[in-house]
Amino acid sequence: MWHTEICMIDEILKELEQVQTENDLTAFHKNYLSKTGKLTMMMAGLKDLSPEQRAEAGKRYNELKRAVEIEFFKKQAFLKEQAVNEKLKNDPLIDITRPAINELQGTLHPITHLTRKVSEICRSMGFLIVDGNEVVTEFENFDAVNVPADHPARDMQDTFWLTNGKLLKTQTSALQHEILKKYGPVVSAIFPGRCYRNEATDASHEFSFFQCEGMMVGKDISIANLIYIMKTILSGIYGKEIEVRLRPGYFPFVEPGFELDASCPFCGGKGCSVCKQSGWIEFCGCGMIHGNVLKMAGVNPEEYQGFAFGFGLTRMAMMQYAVNDVRLFNSGNLEFLRGIKR
Repeated sequence: MWHTEICMIDEILKELEQVQTENDLTAFHKNYLSKTGKLTMMMAGLKDLSPEQRAEAGKRYNELKRAVEIEFFKKQAFLKEQAVNEKLKNDPLIDITRPAINELQGTLHPITHLTRKVSEICRSMGFLIVDGNEVVTEFENFDAVNVPADHPARDMQDTFWLTNGKLLKTQTSALQHEILKKYGPVVSAIFPGRCYRNEATDASHEFSFFQCEGMMVGKDISIANLIYIMKTILSGIYGKEIEVRLRPGYFPFVEPGFELDASCPFCGGKGCSVCKQSGWIEFCGCGMIHGNVLKMAGVNPEEYQGFAFGFGLTRMAMMQYAVNDVRLFNSGNLEFLRGIKR
């Protein structure tokens, strides 16, 4: 008997297909899916079966009920949409061509806006815009960018480790190896993305933030190319001529490495609160890609050279939009987001 009832799915679905109104749909739900409906009552019949039969019948029952529920919700959505369309079509007081009254329009998140701006500038110079995974391997995040297991630089980054041995990338540099393997040995690319550090949050620190990494590899690439590219990016972002300067800096994946400063775009180098009266803003770390990084990606460092740079999109957005608390960017505070002038 139970076997016969569970085979009724074709008849049930055919009956559902014939439903034309929301009242008919309500009646169908009461007849089959409610607490006293036929499908629910069928479950009670399982107790009369042997344990072996009960397991198989229970499985088939769940499949049957789920199939009916899926079609029920499809029909429900269809009828609701049909009712709205009919009202829009027949109600003379509704004019869908009229603009909404006092309706606030959505805007891009400031970091999204800045990311797109940087991407367009770099794309105009022939750079690829590459999107990468947020979950990466230890090799990609550390070893492939010249940070071996015993390297002290690993202590500089508090990492979110996952139970499968992978991790949330701590830096966009984690994509360098993949890009070199896929597009090298001649490639120009930027790869903006979200990064993670396991650290306490405050007004200037977040466990989740955005960076933008860039690299150019080819023959006869030099520091002069790096300076030109960085000046072009910064001048494009701020809409005015920006000067840059290099100071020695240490990063495991570049040699030589530099800290790049930009002339303050807010005061023109005269000195202000943003640049702490120095006329310069620390912008990013950069340098010539270390030979070990190239080798691990199958690129011959004797024949090809390149540079890499990485800067914080979140930090740049804080300066660009005069935001003094980084946590606001992830807060979901619409009033804050609407108040930013892009």
